[in-house]
Amino acid sequence: MRRILFSSGAAVLFVVLLFAATLLWGSLPALRRFGLGFLTGRVWDPVSRTFGVMPFVVGTLVTSFLALLFALLFSLAVAILTGFYLGEGRVREVLVCASDLFAGVPSVVYGFWGLYFLVPLMRRIEVFLGVPPYGVGILTASLVLSLMVAPYICSVSREAISMVPGELVEAGFALGATRWEVVRGVVLPHARSGIAAGVLLALGRALGETMAVTMVVGNSSEIPKSLFQPANTLASVIANEFTEATADIHLSALVGAGLVLMFMVTVVNILGMWVVKRLGGGHGKAC
Repeated sequence: MRRILFSSGAAVLFVVLLFAATLLWGSLPALRRFGLGFLTGRVWDPVSRTFGVMPFVVGTLVTSFLALLFALLFSLAVAILTGFYLGEGRVREVLVCASDLFAGVPSVVYGFWGLYFLVPLMRRIEVFLGVPPYGVGILTASLVLSLMVAPYICSVSREAISMVPGELVEAGFALGATRWEVVRGVVLPHARSGIAAGVLLALGRALGETMAVTMVVGNSSEIPKSLFQPANTLASVIANEFTEATADIHLSALVGAGLVLMFMVTVVNILGMWVVKRLGGGHGKAC
């Protein structure tokens, strides 16, 4: 059994390293030609064979973190409601099933919903605000992404909140604390490592989302100066141009964009493990 487990773990590590090596090998022509300018360049022009991924890095980070901001408060509120306030009951089961159902909806369905419902709504809002009525853009993509990542935050946070020892909650009530004071002073500090894990899981999901973002982000290869402007992400530019990449340098640049995206997700996962470990070690002090 020990050998089987060790072999399984080594196989997972080997596959990850194989992914990285394949992407690095495929992106070498672009990296050799453009060097550091591939990461810092602001021009992505397949016609002139000039490729810089900075606009896509900015678009990926802005849409992901903005979606996380939109989803966090709503998801945390639902997690507290279903994990602490409601206890066991039919209402809780309905809310849990409804929130978990969002995680199983295909991303292309979210994209169609955003394209046919959210984009026209955003155009009306942009006309009211006096900005160019693109409809698509950073804000639209972030709203769609927030719906997609909210179930991950909600599910993991709910489990973390429901695992808070009942003795701690009862001790808080025995001291005369209200429900909100118990949630703020006992439940959330004890469950903070689980909540952080859910947030970072959702962030990794948002960074790599492709189809839904591609349909509503606008697919512009320029750094956006406003949340209402069209933009692009690393995943969406790969999805849009990979089948049309006839030149070797263009294909290599797209593989390089995939390498940059993999590096970003890896950094997020490493930081996530560090944050969860730091927060998880402070249960006793927080309580």
